[in-house]
Amino acid sequence: MEQSMDKNVGIYIHIPFCASKCAYCDFYSLAGCDNLMPRYQHTLLRQLRDSAPVLAGYYVDSLYFGGGTPSHYGSRRIVGLFNALKRHCRVLLDAEVTMEANPDSITFGDLRLLRKEGVNRLSIGAQSANDKLLRGVGRRHNFAQVERAIKNARRAGFDNISVDLIYGLPSQSKVDWAETLSRTAALKPEHISCYGLRIEAGTPLYPYRESPDIPSGDDQADMYLYTVEALKDLGYVQYEISNFSLSGRQSRHNLKYWERQEYMGFGPSAHSYVGGLRYSYVSGIIDYMDALEKGDSIIVSLDEIPKAEQAVEYLMLGLRTTKGITGEEYYRIYQSRFEPIETLLITYAQNGWAERKYGRWRLTPQGFLISNQLIGEILDAHTEQKVAVGMPWKQDRLHLAEHVKL
Repeated sequence: MEQSMDKNVGIYIHIPFCASKCAYCDFYSLAGCDNLMPRYQHTLLRQLRDSAPVLAGYYVDSLYFGGGTPSHYGSRRIVGLFNALKRHCRVLLDAEVTMEANPDSITFGDLRLLRKEGVNRLSIGAQSANDKLLRGVGRRHNFAQVERAIKNARRAGFDNISVDLIYGLPSQSKVDWAETLSRTAALKPEHISCYGLRIEAGTPLYPYRESPDIPSGDDQADMYLYTVEALKDLGYVQYEISNFSLSGRQSRHNLKYWERQEYMGFGPSAHSYVGGLRYSYVSGIIDYMDALEKGDSIIVSLDEIPKAEQAVEYLMLGLRTTKGITGEEYYRIYQSRFEPIETLLITYAQNGWAERKYGRWRLTPQGFLISNQLIGEILDAHTEQKVAVGMPWKQDRLHLAEHVKL
């Protein structure tokens, strides 16, 4: 079959194991459960094999091993999963294949094996260049290990490296953050992700959320705006609220989420969006493994996405990116007028929160700072238009928020 007749799909494989939990982490991950790794590997291999018929009509153009800490899981297991995927479906030769890694759990030998077997992109969790701040949030590495990991990755042949950073850490100053950006950029990664600290219920940091050591919202805003300008000066192009890359080095896999392309997840708590359906799996690793071994379903939610919700996602996800949105695209999805939404965008532009460039509307860095509020107002305008034409519907914002967070 000709490739043009088939669709592309991204694959996400969740590796929930960690050596320890960080103080801010609210993702599904497990510390002290390494004894489950062999069984988990067997179960994942089973799910990949059983999914071959669904994947038969697709080319895999991106693969992402996320977590958790995939590097803690082990390079040989990661390679085993990748080889199984190559056996059971059609992985394009130029597919983007990313693995998340922590600097304390990745060796040169690991990197050389991964690169040899086709992993071609690393996402390294650095978070800060200040070792004291790293210890304060439970990170197991120091910045010297970040530098060594990137040096080893280059020696192993990686030419596409992303670094994750967090601003707003406890006791972090603006000077600290500026130094982190400077020292990270000096390592010349192709991609940098910068996330503002979010203190979620249930995490070890949550009881300290009102502490004066936590940078204020205004301080975080200053750090964010400084990030945009500093990275721009260093040649990094912002293409999403938190993501910056050298030209042509955007994360192809993550763009699938923001551009509503198809992706399929594997592992507990993983989400998928395939054939107009969105579904998610049971979150507990034991429940996940037990169900697959018994031949039971692991799906806990399954939804067909109606036109109204597709339009909501187009607006919400598109306005997270610097590509933005257009009235033509909105009408093509939803067959409804863009004018009420554009009226709001014009008002935002007058306040410096949005701009129209090359025929597309997008938020500015100042708009990104209050994007939740602005996008919420735009979704309200969309909803009011739906009600006005006699077709009321209810937007499940919580469900959509979980999807974006994936």
